[in-house]
Amino acid sequence: MESLLTIALAALIIAISVIPYYRRQRRKESAAKEKMREMKMTGLDVAGGMHPRIDALQCIGCGNCIMACPEENVLGIVEGTAVLLHGAKCVGHGRCADACPVAGIALVFAPPGRNAELPVLNERMETTRPGIFVAGELGGIGLIRNAVTQGTKVIREILADPARASGDMYDVVVVGAGPAGLTASLAAQEAGLRYITLEQESIGGTILHYPRKKIVLTSPFELPLWGKVKFSEVSKEELLALWERILEKTKLNVHTSEKVLGVVGDPEGYEVRTPAGAYRTRHVVLALGRRGTPRKLGVQGEEQGKVMYRLLDASSYEGSDILVVGGGDSAVEAAVGLSLRGRNRVTLSYRRDAFSRIKDRNKKAIDEAVGKGLVRLVWNSGVREILPEQVRLEVQGAEETLRNDYVFIFAGGELPFAFLKEIGVGFQVQPA
Repeated sequence: MESLLTIALAALIIAISVIPYYRRQRRKESAAKEKMREMKMTGLDVAGGMHPRIDALQCIGCGNCIMACPEENVLGIVEGTAVLLHGAKCVGHGRCADACPVAGIALVFAPPGRNAELPVLNERMETTRPGIFVAGELGGIGLIRNAVTQGTKVIREILADPARASGDMYDVVVVGAGPAGLTASLAAQEAGLRYITLEQESIGGTILHYPRKKIVLTSPFELPLWGKVKFSEVSKEELLALWERILEKTKLNVHTSEKVLGVVGDPEGYEVRTPAGAYRTRHVVLALGRRGTPRKLGVQGEEQGKVMYRLLDASSYEGSDILVVGGGDSAVEAAVGLSLRGRNRVTLSYRRDAFSRIKDRNKKAIDEAVGKGLVRLVWNSGVREILPEQVRLEVQGAEETLRNDYVFIFAGGELPFAFLKEIGVGFQVQPA
């Protein structure tokens, strides 16, 4: 009798412990499945940059990767295996890979089923053209910490070259003023090199187009001429403000709004060409982002912080008046994603009178959103001016003013790969 009571008590204790755990896990899995469905519907399941590739045969479903990820709902457990739910929100910091106890996660650039092209680099971060180096995301490693490390490294490699520029020649021309380019500029100035940094937009590089409120850094980093930066989590605005303070203190030789059109020559003397002229240099550092440059509308007010060219997390916007501009898959997916919870007032502006090349699933989704009154679709329209709290549209020759909190522009863009291949940089393929 006593043994039966012991067994019954043990079974009760196990039930009290296990059943609530099992129910919690089922709820989490149901939520993950729903999030996956929502992300696939809006196209936000596909990562645009570095992201984890999970080996389903290796994964034991422990959830360590989910706990390690500082971003909510990027990863989830579905049918006992970790999956990437919100690829567009992933910033590729790699904590998930570090936390995996079975080494079942690798960081990759290529979305599932595709290949990613990466420049061929030697151990010095030098391309197939001697004297032309790569630093930052373009080389296949994301994150600000890595960009800073590589920006310093390439300048050290250039310092190892005993030859120095003479006359009007630069020791190095840095292309790009994001974290890698600015760090390379600081290192060059600290080393006493003659340098110039060219940026086709403004200081910050890819970060300028990053709508996320937090950019995750995995550890502090050291900047030449500045010292240690102790951020563990930092907002886009805080990071840009830091770069501005650094520029103010160091007086870096950075030319903004100057796009590089080409690089010709050889290691004895390259010529970097821009609309403003040509710069002769012994070395070139390409500190470009992989995502390329979004095409702008060129209208007044477009420089405001509320204007963005990429949507990472639709759930960050609630109770807002939002204008989405464009007629491709990205624009339609953004409009649908921003409207799903019915908490935003979303307008989609397109310059034509019909969508011409969008996926069937997106056509169905936008038709459904418009039919339910979640999205207002304005054909034959274009943005005339972006104001702090309004947007002025031209609709079939007439002007219409909308209340507005955010503008998302999807007008295409220019990827860096054609430029790199044109100047002779060799590429390799990273398999999906």
